[in-house]
Amino acid sequence: MPAKNLIIVESPAKAKTISKFVGKDYIVRASMGHVRDLPKSKMGVDVEGKFEPTYIIPVDKKKVLKELSSHLGAKTQVWLATDEDREGEAIGWHLLKALKLPEDEHVKRIVFHEITKPAILHALETPRQLDHHLVDAQQARRVLDRLVGYELSPLLWKKVRYGLSAGRVQSVAVRFIVEREREIRAFKPKEYWSVTATYKHENKEFSAELSKIEDRKAEIGAQGVVDEVVKNLEGATHKVQSLDKKELKRTPPPPFTTSTLQQEAARKLGFSVKKTMTLAQGMYEGVDVFGDTMGIITYMRTDSVNLSELALKQSQEVITKEFGAEYGLPSPRAYKSKKGAQEAHEAIRPVDLSLHPQALKAFLDKDQYRLYELIWMRTIACQMKEAVLEQIGADISTEKNNAKLPYTFRATGQTVVFPGFMKAYTEGKDNPEEELEEGEKFLPELKENETLDLQKLLHEQHFTKPPPRYTEASLVKKLESEGIGRPSTYAPTISTIISRGYIQRDKKQLVPTDTAEVVTDMLVKHFPDIVDAKFTAKMEDDLDAIAEGKRAWVPVIKEFYDPFHHMIEIKQETIKKDDIVNEETKEKCEKCGLPMVIKLGRFGKFLSCSNYPKCKNARPLHPVEKSPETIEMEKKLAGKKCDKCGSPMVVKTGRFGSFLGCSKYPECKNIQSIVHFTGAKCQDCETGQLIERRTRKGGRVFYGCNKFPKCKFATWDKPVKNCDKCQKGVVVQTKEGGEKCLNCEVPPKTE
Repeated sequence: MPAKNLIIVESPAKAKTISKFVGKDYIVRASMGHVRDLPKSKMGVDVEGKFEPTYIIPVDKKKVLKELSSHLGAKTQVWLATDEDREGEAIGWHLLKALKLPEDEHVKRIVFHEITKPAILHALETPRQLDHHLVDAQQARRVLDRLVGYELSPLLWKKVRYGLSAGRVQSVAVRFIVEREREIRAFKPKEYWSVTATYKHENKEFSAELSKIEDRKAEIGAQGVVDEVVKNLEGATHKVQSLDKKELKRTPPPPFTTSTLQQEAARKLGFSVKKTMTLAQGMYEGVDVFGDTMGIITYMRTDSVNLSELALKQSQEVITKEFGAEYGLPSPRAYKSKKGAQEAHEAIRPVDLSLHPQALKAFLDKDQYRLYELIWMRTIACQMKEAVLEQIGADISTEKNNAKLPYTFRATGQTVVFPGFMKAYTEGKDNPEEELEEGEKFLPELKENETLDLQKLLHEQHFTKPPPRYTEASLVKKLESEGIGRPSTYAPTISTIISRGYIQRDKKQLVPTDTAEVVTDMLVKHFPDIVDAKFTAKMEDDLDAIAEGKRAWVPVIKEFYDPFHHMIEIKQETIKKDDIVNEETKEKCEKCGLPMVIKLGRFGKFLSCSNYPKCKNARPLHPVEKSPETIEMEKKLAGKKCDKCGSPMVVKTGRFGSFLGCSKYPECKNIQSIVHFTGAKCQDCETGQLIERRTRKGGRVFYGCNKFPKCKFATWDKPVKNCDKCQKGVVVQTKEGGEKCLNCEVPPKTE
């Protein structure tokens, strides 16, 4: 049945929230994202003409469009309420095309920064038309990425390995990570020594570092030198040579943009960029609070640091209530957004600052609460007074036998005179050592020419450290600082380079694979513009110019595509695969005597006989260092024979841990699992032994009874022993590092 008013949004959660704010005359439905896209089976762009894209309606969206069409009538007022950015504008435009609706008085575009009743009603009162400049900018990005992906990726399949992909932003991001890894490998640590003096002053101790030798910065690079310094200082008198005090004012960081929220959530909460955006999206679209569904933060894809007049006014009320009037500002603090930021947008903030995180704790899950608290504190802090710090420095001279020595020590202290915004929030640092410098550091009241009571003199050896690997947070920071990508692209870019096998996570660090290095080297050599940061940033500026109506999108695409396509055609003929994936070595094949070469396989680089396929000898590029557990396992299983060919079985390591494989592989491919006994008996059947097992999907480790399927006892926690107290239960290691008995300390299940 046709509706009087049809509001179309992207997601069901958003639709559910908005439907509570509008009357019965409105029907709110979700498009489930884009309803049209370029085909996956072909380019879908007219490269011979004006780069006109050919859009199709995916099968799963036909049902969505049919349902939306059922609510349309001749007089139905359509309200496009997709997100207020280029992507949202394009989704609205695609909806009109797919539903075959003209852009007339029956179609209106509404936008809002937050999903609250006042914001939605105001949007309905102040509609606008679709912004075709924004649509063109998004369409240009989509076409540009399609051209790069669909022309460069097949070249990688042919010249490197099937299944690889390349992209404008992703390839630059991978290059950053590869180059950082090579910096780390090439880094040669330099030795240096520090000398620290500890003094006692009025029953309190403080320390000072050797800072100068002969009025030059103290730089000690060898033990012989530091030994001489320490020897010269034996029996020396230490006096306060000079004191300096200065007051510092520290301004709070601006409210969150997309990138700064991603960085801070990674630093402080350990969230991946993708997780942060998923949580923020849910809180923007709506959560159930006090019986109502409402959005609790503003739109989370933004590069603006602006706050609304209402938010600025409300912040002072909350600051006065929570911290006291002395922490508030006489007038709002304004921050300058970076060049190109959309000033009409707002920073990410709570929609209602009076909703203290504690008040919402019961309505949010643990991670939602932590992210909301972070956003709330940052927003409040940016409108609080500056922190006032007092920094004190003391230069300490040394003398011996009434003769001045060339060694000067420096002691520093820092006290907080007025905490200001620091009462609510301090920004995280990428380097933990920087955070240590933020806090207070005691330094007693000293006087010039005062002789100090030296307690001890320590000298320590240090080595310079290589630059750190990128984390998700620092990679986002790098991409933003280089002008690469925009708020909506950081999360999908990082997800793509990980899912495509270019990058692996090592705890929080991003580590390039062999494939990443090979592909990066090829692109740098043959397609330097594609992985050049400045070139990619200029393309982003061109897309911004399209969004602002300063440039037409087709000429921008043509300027890029013509030389790019010409280079693709040349490289198809001139690049030889063996030059990319094969590296010569001086090693000889132990089976046929011919040279071994380094090849790139699915799981990285390996050594292979150059006479392949006649000789199929291959082995790891670097011998894998055996763990103590593997060595012990080999001792226990020594003499184990293959039950198929009688050859010795050897311990191998696969995706899901250790296993036994025939030494005659690949002639004999027999394998056997290795049973890892925990040493604990099963507490259910009391006869079986608990062994390490793995799930079929994902290979996750758990511990179960070896009498399975007769006994189905299992636990995720690692068994340690049987309980001394009850003589039956299994004692397991907890995630917190402690131990508990599954019989004594875990309540029985109720039916």
